[in-house]
Amino acid sequence: MPENHARTPEPRHEGASDVPADAVPGTSAQGPDAPASGAAGSRAAAKSAAKPAGSPVFAWLKEVATVVVIAVVLSFLIKTFLFRAFFIPSESMVNTLEVDDRIFVNLLVPEPFALNRGDVVVFRDTKGWLQAAPEQPQGPFTWVQDGLTFVGLLPDNSEQHLVKRVIGLPGDHVVCCDAGGRLTINGTAINESYINPAEIPQIRNFDVTVPEGKVWVMGDNRNHSADSRAHMDSDGGFIDIADLEGKAAVIAWPLSRFTTLGNYPDVFRNVPAAP
Repeated sequence: MPENHARTPEPRHEGASDVPADAVPGTSAQGPDAPASGAAGSRAAAKSAAKPAGSPVFAWLKEVATVVVIAVVLSFLIKTFLFRAFFIPSESMVNTLEVDDRIFVNLLVPEPFALNRGDVVVFRDTKGWLQAAPEQPQGPFTWVQDGLTFVGLLPDNSEQHLVKRVIGLPGDHVVCCDAGGRLTINGTAINESYINPAEIPQIRNFDVTVPEGKVWVMGDNRNHSADSRAHMDSDGGFIDIADLEGKAAVIAWPLSRFTTLGNYPDVFRNVPAAP
């Protein structure tokens, strides 16, 4: 018969209980918080599964609205601080600018960047050179056009701006004409390669010295431009620099005429500074 050996008890860790954990009421091997955590996770999963997915149409409209708002804000900032679009209604600058051209004007000229002879500039008509624009009939969508013009998405076609080329800066002595029919600036004759070659400019004599804070402007289509020469009875024909919107930089429309606009530095290279 086998002997009955007494069972040697296994060593017990300090603080351990002789009673198995699963034998103690209200406890389990996973700890007291396990049932609550499991239930919470189940409820969250059920709620997530029950939540309907967002409408793809709504998401698309939200993206489109965001893009439109960003585009409008950027356009307004660009129009306010960098560039502005204008519409050319007359033939006074042919063939540099054609009727119905759309141009972008650099608003950083004359400040902070300097104005130069030969720059094509857009300026407000504060001297009464233009006839008052007729009252435009208000259509159902006029406010849309006005709003798009205000933020810079449409060119300004109010017809209360003019575009000409700067010939004389403050202090310049401008005379027409020498024996060869050329303008002289500070005693130096210039060969104006930007003038419309389709017609020989008619001689209209003048002799002016440009006052401080003003410029003398002329159109490239000399025989069809009511410029400084035609308004000498109004402030001497000079334009206030403060009235300049900026320098015309680009022909943006039509696309077939897309180009940058230069100021012909070679024409004025030998002109000395104003005395």
